[in-house]
Amino acid sequence: MRKNILSTNRINYLVWSLALSCLLACSPDKSNQEPVPTLTFTVNGESFEMVLVEGGTFQMGGTREQGSDCEDNEKPVHEEEVDSFYIGKYEVTQRLWNAVIGSEHNSSFNAGCDDCPVESVSWEDAQAFITKLSILTKSPFRLPTEKEWEYAARGGKRSQGYKYSGSHNIGEVAWYIDNYQTNPCGEEGTTHPVGMKKPNELGIYDMSGNVWEWCEDLYTKEYEHNGKSVHSGWPFKGTHLYFRRVLRGGSWGGTAKGCRVSYIDYDMGSYKDEYGGFRIALDGRREEGAE
Repeated sequence: MRKNILSTNRINYLVWSLALSCLLACSPDKSNQEPVPTLTFTVNGESFEMVLVEGGTFQMGGTREQGSDCEDNEKPVHEEEVDSFYIGKYEVTQRLWNAVIGSEHNSSFNAGCDDCPVESVSWEDAQAFITKLSILTKSPFRLPTEKEWEYAARGGKRSQGYKYSGSHNIGEVAWYIDNYQTNPCGEEGTTHPVGMKKPNELGIYDMSGNVWEWCEDLYTKEYEHNGKSVHSGWPFKGTHLYFRRVLRGGSWGGTAKGCRVSYIDYDMGSYKDEYGGFRIALDGRREEGAE
């Protein structure tokens, strides 16, 4: 009799354990279902959204899912810590640029596409835009730092470890050289309206492809790893790379490789072409000008 009771108890325990395991496995991840907080600003009649990126730590650089062709400046992978901040839901569009700077100062290759990202803007042009926007909104906007940019592109605390921003399938999230549409005015490709592709885990669009995005930082490979300085002092003062600014994300005219979340490019702060734009950032607190 005792043997039967023990057998029954074991069966009941196994059934209960299996049911609990199934419940836990099948339960949706609530952290990924809860809406990500945003702020909305309006300037000269044009509204734009900023998405909260909750601070945390992450592995920066050529992590495993980035593939075997990572550049030297993506190595070694190292841990970085980021404070909470806001970043633009979309790249700065021509519509927003015109509202702040004026359409007469819009030299975009694809000018006239109001919902396309502004391009043909240098790092210096982006700073001029940000200065005026900050005055108009009474909020201290800025460019994202390089580590903020990569953390946001990876999805922050909601990261699923994708190669591109929001997917392993680049066609789902990016406009790049293999899928851009033909320009109606000729054979060349062009930018596309923001937000047409799938967003990443934080609801941010086009962090892979469409236009390269300027970051605040000067280009450097120096950082701390396991308590030691890696690539100390590089690039050195006086070298041709010393005054380069960081660009991230790839573009409509570039390859899939450049659209990876860890890929790093750089150029002079005065450089501009039809492949380069930017998105804006804000420290992680509610600002006076937000709605």
